[in-house]
Amino acid sequence: MELVVYNTSGKETGRTVQLDEAIFGIEPNQHAVYLEVKQYLAAQRQGTHKSKERSEITASTKKLKKQKGSGSARYGDIKSPTFRGGGRVFGPKPRDYRFKLNKALKRLAKKSVLSQKMRDNSIKVLEAFNFEAPKTKEFITLNNALGFEGKKSLYILPEANKNVYLSSRNLPKTTVLTYNEISSYDLVHAGEIVFLEGAIEKFQENLRK
Repeated sequence: MELVVYNTSGKETGRTVQLDEAIFGIEPNQHAVYLEVKQYLAAQRQGTHKSKERSEITASTKKLKKQKGSGSARYGDIKSPTFRGGGRVFGPKPRDYRFKLNKALKRLAKKSVLSQKMRDNSIKVLEAFNFEAPKTKEFITLNNALGFEGKKSLYILPEANKNVYLSSRNLPKTTVLTYNEISSYDLVHAGEIVFLEGAIEKFQENLRK
């Protein structure tokens, strides 16, 4: 399996890169993708929700009426959950929503997304490039040259590049990450995926471990 390498003008360079069939050509496992995306989104939750229970309400503890003889229900104090302003029954408490997944399943999820993206022709390989200074206008020109105008795009770099990152930061539909920062959520969220030439082999090597 091969992909053509493009230059920053959106033209073919005549070079190709070899892709591993075991990564980009498998039958996608949708459930594995679902689990990793669920794990990613769960980890983003702060889990700081909290409501006060009966014992945490500041109010009088006086019994509202005598236990018997009133002809109506038996009441305790004003902090009872049956009264407005009383404590909440089984209310939310602070908690950590994160959960674990084994590495094999996470690798399978990434392979599944990449294989589906290959079927959709949504993966490109771009020759290495750099900006002399952060220039959003230059990144917009690059996006347009690759045909990504109005589309969500993910650029995967072989190593951190401050100028490239800063040039893309103001573009709401463009994300720039290094190859070892990628999650299945990033791959699913992106409409188009662009590997820089030096990142594709490193990324494949990570998934073979």
